[in-house]
Amino acid sequence: MKDFSYLRATSIAEARQWAALPGAMLLAGGTTLLDLAKCGVADPDEVIDISHLAGLDGVRADAGGASIGALARMSHVAGHAGIKTFFPAVAEALSLAASAQIRNMATIGGNLMQRTRCAYFRDPATFPACNKREPGSGCAAQGGVTRNHAVLGVSEACIASYPGDLAVALTAFDAVVHLGDRQVAIDDFFLLPGATPDHEHPIAPGELITKVTLPGSPAARRSTFLKVRDRQSYEFAAASAAVGLAFEADGRTISDIRVALGGVATKPWRAPAVEAALRGRPLEPETVRRASLLAVEGAVASGANHAKIDLAPRVVARAILTLGETA
Repeated sequence: MKDFSYLRATSIAEARQWAALPGAMLLAGGTTLLDLAKCGVADPDEVIDISHLAGLDGVRADAGGASIGALARMSHVAGHAGIKTFFPAVAEALSLAASAQIRNMATIGGNLMQRTRCAYFRDPATFPACNKREPGSGCAAQGGVTRNHAVLGVSEACIASYPGDLAVALTAFDAVVHLGDRQVAIDDFFLLPGATPDHEHPIAPGELITKVTLPGSPAARRSTFLKVRDRQSYEFAAASAAVGLAFEADGRTISDIRVALGGVATKPWRAPAVEAALRGRPLEPETVRRASLLAVEGAVASGANHAKIDLAPRVVARAILTLGETA
């Protein structure tokens, strides 16, 4: 780890000014930045501490929607009564992420900015070829051990999967990321790798996340987050699904449905084909299972990760049917 300058911002304006400096990186909870610095991926010239900025840790949620400050801790948001009532999938996604210690440290803004857990990305000494880390160097994962890599949204330049849980739930319910003077829809906040996998977010120099907002809806209120992984705690998803359902007056016909996937794509992955196939249809197990197969349309396997193409639709179907049982 090289020497760097430490600057502690006392206002949002000061933080934005310093964040525009070449080689600057923001420090909030610090869980991701410290990890990346220790493994030789992050190499900041200036570290801008924003952890003490006032007014960025508030959380509000009711039937009309939610507002979550960028500096709110994951554990606080997961336990917030309004979030648990009106956006249960968001609360569940946060509760299933990382460890209790990390959830007590990590912030919502930092969670959205976390980098991939691709082993090739995080080991520059052994694997110098990584387009996400060194543009144009190649992708060491291609032809390597790919069990945890993406099958959706991939390109020749990168097959690294997005690791987060919260962003999957936010994607399902049309969240908006606030960057001070600018707002970005959550699906546009995460960029496909294409030929430039190093460019992950449309954040300009001097911008930082200030809050995330979500519109309220009946589907958001009846929602869940299902995470399938190799072990029950402190593990990233092999496949996950954030699902929300709303029904007509008969209690069985789906009036609204939201589906997003995690663990299987290069970004949080909305599944509009699944939603379209089920909206207006009665909730029946076989119909749900057939529609869930559409979640992996266009999937491309790279060796061992082919199992995700079978797993992801099953996770989606299970989440939908579980919610249906509570109708």
